[in-house]
Parts: sequence; structure tokens; C-alpha cells
Amino acid sequence: MKARLVPLTFEGKDADFDTQLNNLKTLLATEAEFLEPVPLGAKLPEADAVIFPQLLGEAYRRLDEFKAIEVPIVVATSEFGMLNMWDWEIVSYLRTEGVNVIAPYKLEQTKKVCQGLSVKRELRQTKFLVFQDNPGEGMQGEIFKRFYWWEDECIGRMIDKFGFTLVKKSFKEFGAAAKLIPDAEADAVIAEKNIPTGGISDKQLRSAVKVYIMLKREIDQDENIRAVGINCLNESFYSDTTPCLAWNLLYEEDQLIWGCEGDVLSMMTKYILHKSLGVPIMMTNIYPFLMGQAALKHERIPAFPEVEDPADHILVAHCGYLGVLPQSFATDWTLRSKVLAIVDENATAIDARLPEGSITLAKLHPTMQKWTVAEGALTGYAEYPGSDCLTGGVLKIGDGQKLLKTVSSHHYLLMTGHNLVDIEMLSAVFGLEVEEI
Repeated sequence: MKARLVPLTFEGKDADFDTQLNNLKTLLATEAEFLEPVPLGAKLPEADAVIFPQLLGEAYRRLDEFKAIEVPIVVATSEFGMLNMWDWEIVSYLRTEGVNVIAPYKLEQTKKVCQGLSVKRELRQTKFLVFQDNPGEGMQGEIFKRFYWWEDECIGRMIDKFGFTLVKKSFKEFGAAAKLIPDAEADAVIAEKNIPTGGISDKQLRSAVKVYIMLKREIDQDENIRAVGINCLNESFYSDTTPCLAWNLLYEEDQLIWGCEGDVLSMMTKYILHKSLGVPIMMTNIYPFLMGQAALKHERIPAFPEVEDPADHILVAHCGYLGVLPQSFATDWTLRSKVLAIVDENATAIDARLPEGSITLAKLHPTMQKWTVAEGALTGYAEYPGSDCLTGGVLKIGDGQKLLKTVSSHHYLLMTGHNLVDIEMLSAVFGLEVEEI
């Protein structure tokens, strides 16, 4: 899907407009569809955004017409597919007057804005499928009943903001059906996929693959299902395994977005950021060192690793390891036996690592009006044999105290690279604010 852009003209437009528009059509051929140009102030056709290939001094005198534009406004006036520096004054003026102008300063940013615009439109035809029955009532109910992502208010806010459809189905029925899949069918998939494993039985691998087969059947029934989640921990008694392997296989095949624990808020964050920016991303639990014993007890570990500036460090781990990470994102990847007591003895978990270096943490806020974002570095890994964190990542961020004042969930999305600038630009597409941690 390409972004649908309407080029806007000024009364004083000249040949430079046509030259730049043709240039943009070439530079953004993969990302954008350009409609016929329309004069500023005229009625707009249905489109994802307007784009100005040329800015003129008229802009100062036509502020009301800029303010009347109800879709995002993109400025790409340089032959290199970005904002021309001669237009800083106009863009600054418009922004000061309350006009939401998106002004990329790299071609790659312009492309990401277009991708974000197409994702925004795609969401209106997208279904998130979640398997759950009575969320919060099962395992560790004293914890799971607190989570906002299961509340009708949360789902309603997400639908109002992003226009997606949430479909709920029974995890109990799903888990029972998966067990009935013949071993031979699972073995055929195993032979085809060449899955890296360590220390798991044939039964464990078959069960994990049967969940993949069941999920594949579900998404094949409806092309609009582009994200799937399962309440896999809280209602783990409905299955003899976990869906970790299935999430990996389905992402690698179809770039399906997955949702551990049926966390729809994490799924939406992951969907928008990954589909728009194209960076490796995963969900994990954050354990700030400042949380002390509250975090250590939950993971059954004796102490955080020794580091300089511990107040600005976070341990990240989920289900015994770093978390569900697709193979194509990982430096190391192995399917192993489960770690947590909350799941079936037959279950499995992914032991994988992201490359060390720059990272970004991000999560949509419960209000759906902003995200909280922190840049930092993945400095290494900590291992705790016999705990619920056999391997966790160690993150260094700028301000651990501010994180604790700002954080909106124990689930955060972890991305490779520093992405704050791109997230800020993407926010203008989706009508979101950014709160930097």
C-alpha cells in the first residue's frame, strides 16, 4: 500500500514546481502515489496527506488556508527529497502559528513518513485477533487483573484513535484444537522449517509447531488479520505449550505482528513503529535497577549486575530470556524448554539476543495521545542460572529517575538503533505527542 499524496500549489507557482514534483515521483516511486495537483485553499480529494513540492512567500499571507487543511502537511522542496533549507523560515512561521508541518531533512525520513501514512490508512482495514476467555481470572490473577489492555475503555480509545478492529476468540477452544492436529502434520512442518533447538523433546517441538499450524489456519481465513495475540500466561492451562515459536515463524513468513499475553496496546505500538520505520522490534519486561527488591523478587534473582550509574540502568527480560525475538532480528537464536512455572511443563521459550549497541524503548500511552520514548544502549547481557531470568539484557538510558516518573507499563517495545527523531516525525502523521524519557 502506498501513501496517497495531493500536491498543493500556490498562485505564483512556476516551472520549478513541475520539476520538483516529477523529481519526487521518481524518488518516492515505491512509497507514494501522487494525485493531481490542487491549488491551496481548494477542496481536497480523499488522500492521506498533502505535499508541498514548492514553498513561496505567499505562505505568510495564506495562514488560514493552511490551518483549514485537515490531513498531515508534508514539505519536500529539495531536489534530494527533503526540506530545502531556504524554507526553514516559512516552516518555522507555520509551526509557530499552530500548523502541523512535517518537514523531513533526509530522503529516508520522507520515505518513512510515507510509510507511516500508508500504515495509518491500512489500520482502518486491519483486524487484530486475540485468543482469550476470561483474562485476569486465571494464573497470577492478582497481577493480571491490573492490566489496562483488557479494559473496554482501553480498546475503545484505540479504536477511536486508530480505526482498527479487534476480534476475540476462545483460547480454550484454540488450545484443544491444536492438540488434535496429527503428529505427522507437525513433523512435515518441522522437516521444512529447520528450527534451531536446544535440549527440547520431540513432543515439545511438535506441540509448538501445532500452535503455529492453528494460527496459520486462522490468519489464512482473513487477509485483514495482520496482528495476533494470545493470553498465553494468564490462561496457560488452555494449552500444553506456548506460542513463542509460532510468533517467530509467522513473522518470518508474513511479517505478522504478535502479541505476548494478548497485550493489544503493545501490539499496536509494535505495529505502527515496525511497519512505519522498518526497524527490528520486540516486546519485553523492564526492570529498572531503582526498583530494587520488587524487581529482583519477581525474576528470582539475587542482585542486579554491577555497573556504573546503576540508577540509569534497566534489566530487560521476558519469559526467562530477552523475550520473543524473530530469528532475522537476532545474533543468536535457539528454541529451548520453558523457564516460568506459570506455563505447562511441555512449553518452550526463545533464547535469543539482539546486537549490542544503540537502542530505543517506546510505548503508546494509555490515553492514546502520546508515546513515551527513551534512547540508550544495550551494553551486554546478564545470566542467572536457576532463576526466571536465565539471560536478560542490560540497558543504559539517560535518566532512570525520570523513567520511573514517566513509565506507563512494565511492557515496553525495544528497538535497535536511536529512533527518537523518526518517532517524533511519525507522531505528526498519527496525531501523537512524544514524551522523551
